[in-house]
Order: sequence, then structure tokens, then C-alpha cells
Amino acid sequence: MPELHNLFADLPSSPREEEGFQELLARPGLRIERIVSTGQASPPDFWYDQPGGEWVLLLQGEAGLALEGEAGIRHLVPGDFLHLPPHLRHRVAWTAAGQVTVWLAIHYDETCPPP
Repeated sequence: MPELHNLFADLPSSPREEEGFQELLARPGLRIERIVSTGQASPPDFWYDQPGGEWVLLLQGEAGLALEGEAGIRHLVPGDFLHLPPHLRHRVAWTAAGQVTVWLAIHYDETCPPP
């Protein structure tokens, strides 16, 4: 029988040194994960450059996301989502300090058709 889980279960009650990554589902060409941030950001001058695409949804908290080629930082609040195509360089500029930020990320490889 399938087990019931909750995306908001087992959230940290205090800041952590590193973000938490929990794989929720993995299949060939597809990975769904929960990311929990407590004030973390990407290291200075670090950019994600992923071979696959990513669809990300902010469920709780707030975050700033920088996309290569854009002058500003996108401010994400609960309910905001965006599609990051393969090799779109991006970085987490900040996540809200003093609160828990929860993301749902769906990663897919190049075998999946574009949206």
C-alpha cells in the first residue's frame, strides 16, 4: 500500500548550516525533491548549470533567485513557480532568515519533451 507523507512534516525548528534535500520520487529522467532552506544562499560567484531542466515551486517562506542575463533578483513568495530550462544558469541569492523556506523541485532530463 502507498504510504502517506506530508511536505511540511519534520521541518527544522531552528536554522541549519546547510539546506536539506529530500528525494520524494525518482524515475528514469525524472526526480522530485523537497528542499528546505533556513537562510542559505548559493556561494558567491557560484551558478547552477544543470544538464536537465527544473520546475520549482516555492511552498513556504521567501527566496531570491538570480538568473543569468537578468539584472535583478526575482523575489519568490509562496505559490510562485518557474521553469528553468536545461543550462539556464541560476543561483539562490538568499532565502529568508528566521523562517523555514520549503521548495518543491521537479528535475527532468533532456529526453522529456519541452512544455
